[in-house]
Amino acid sequence: MKSHTADRIKIPPGFWIGLRQLGMAPHDVARKARLPLTIVTEPVVTAAQYFAIWQAYSDLIGDTADGIIKLATIYETAQYPPTVLATYYARDYRDALNRMARYKQMCPPESLRITEEGEHCTIELEWLHTEQAGPPLLVGITLAFLLELGRRGTGQPLKARVVEFSQSMGDVQALEAYFGCPIRMDAKCNRLTLHRSDLDRPFVTYNEELLEILTPVLDRSLYEQHSSRSITEMAKWILKRSLTGGRPDIRIVAKELGMSNRTLQRRLTNENTSFKHVLTQARHEQALEYLADPSLDIKEVAFLIGYEDQNSFYRAFRLWEGETPTNWRTEHLGTNPLAE
Repeated sequence: MKSHTADRIKIPPGFWIGLRQLGMAPHDVARKARLPLTIVTEPVVTAAQYFAIWQAYSDLIGDTADGIIKLATIYETAQYPPTVLATYYARDYRDALNRMARYKQMCPPESLRITEEGEHCTIELEWLHTEQAGPPLLVGITLAFLLELGRRGTGQPLKARVVEFSQSMGDVQALEAYFGCPIRMDAKCNRLTLHRSDLDRPFVTYNEELLEILTPVLDRSLYEQHSSRSITEMAKWILKRSLTGGRPDIRIVAKELGMSNRTLQRRLTNENTSFKHVLTQARHEQALEYLADPSLDIKEVAFLIGYEDQNSFYRAFRLWEGETPTNWRTEHLGTNPLAE
């Protein structure tokens, strides 16, 4: 799904201020991006322009890792937009991350998927409503800001467990020193893994009064943005981010949409569908997308769309497509699938 708002991205003034602090002229970035110089004063840009600006910064700074670390550390908290600034007033690191993921929905093109399991908390970066992947430096700076959020909020030099990137990020040793953990390149996704125990750390920046002011305003803006879109498509998008390893229930989706279970059910009914049907659609669409990737075996695809056993996935897929996942892959890829 792609909406009008998805291609209108706000660049916070703090970005340009940060570049100046690094000794880089914003107009030089605009020229490198082959964009009008007036882009520096434009509050809203398209996704293509947004990516071009980040790529230009990356090209001018030289090493990707250097660009990530410098901007992440020099960027002043006070320069963040309200959607991000509100996270610094959170009660603890977990609350801050959840607020970040929630309000990121208003700030395309990237989105965050948070999963807590065992001793780990993983935060995976995904691209929202766009087929184009962002520049490597933008990926790196997004994950760096998430760790920076914890460090500044708790006042502690927190370290990640591991950071995974799908592309090369330049000086790996510099990144390992910054994140305080191993860095993996050429991974299947872009993901930051934290120590789950760190999420319980209280924020020294916690401000209940400011949260009481900001939260209703941001929630209302988020609700209005959701209201302008099909609730079916929004629910499906959330489900696709939540399928891995289990069956998400309606409470998860309703909570992320900022509404009650009953309200979500009613709005889906008004759009002539149901939660069960939307869940099935999400699984079906994700299954086809994953099967188109020959690096994923069938068992892994089943897990990624929420089936604990492969047989259940096979039965569901036969209902959807009238054939087995293996045969579908063979027909559509024109090659033999990987051994299952």
